[in-house]
Amino acid sequence: MSRSIKIDQIDEEEQLLVRLAWACEIEGLTQADAAARFGITRLRVNKALGEARRRGILRISIDSIYAAAADLEWQLERAFGLSRALVVPSAENPASVTPLISAGLGSYLGVVLSDPSLHTFGMSWGNTLNLATRFMQPIDRPDLEIVSIMGGIARGSDVNGYEITTRLADLCNAEHSFFTAPLFASSAASQKMFIQQDVVAEMLDKIRACGAVALATGDLFSSLLVRDALPKDIDVEELRALGGVGDIIGLVLDESGALIDHPVNQRVIGVSLDDLMTIPNVILAAGGPHKVAVINAALLRGFVNTLVTDEYTARALLEKTMSVDAGGSKD
Repeated sequence: MSRSIKIDQIDEEEQLLVRLAWACEIEGLTQADAAARFGITRLRVNKALGEARRRGILRISIDSIYAAAADLEWQLERAFGLSRALVVPSAENPASVTPLISAGLGSYLGVVLSDPSLHTFGMSWGNTLNLATRFMQPIDRPDLEIVSIMGGIARGSDVNGYEITTRLADLCNAEHSFFTAPLFASSAASQKMFIQQDVVAEMLDKIRACGAVALATGDLFSSLLVRDALPKDIDVEELRALGGVGDIIGLVLDESGALIDHPVNQRVIGVSLDDLMTIPNVILAAGGPHKVAVINAALLRGFVNTLVTDEYTARALLEKTMSVDAGGSKD
């Protein structure tokens, strides 16, 4: 039903805002065309559309399964100071979470690795990163080098860091190099000896110089680290008892993002979390209820620039921030 209005109540400014909003959003006129129609400048049209949105005159409704994800991306970026968040729709089947996130990461990597200003890219290992390479379209970057950023593991695993690095390099027609040290040394003392070796020190410097790196993460229950990588003399129950919620590049974090006080963190042969802070684009791809705590820990630590996750995980992360902001429990 139309509303009646008296002549002396006409708001000419609002009337113009509505006319411009209708012309640009309903009729599909460009801002230049609308400016010509109403005899004003293009800048005036641009400002008027912004004012119409601010007043609630112009509201945009997006009808798509991706609409909620777009809103969550915006919220995550502001809540955690991220440069970019990419949220994929949640899967009905929990087993599909990792493939969906991998698909999102694969698409994003195609953009990142096509940037001619990027010359060295670091690749971690994990199920998510392994699958991501299968969702990426080939590109031609012979001037790019793909670097593995985590050491190897002694036990056999169906996810091999060397294979992931090689596959990504092949997809990019790029060079590649491996971090050939083991992930864990037998002790803190032997770790120091390893990182002082010229070949290891040079590789660590190369990783620190990467323009971007891709990371995965896992909890301390069913992750790849727990299953295939932890040294046999490390009791995972001890790590959990000390507050460990998961790992990033082999380093075990507590819920606040701090390293737990356990010798395992002095045995990792690789770059530190502080080193990650200096890399321009650290991409973390992970999701699922069991990973919320460790993803949140990584975001609180502050080294993540880009997060690729799913809707459920995004909402859980935002709920945690709201709980802390309200003075509630972090649990």
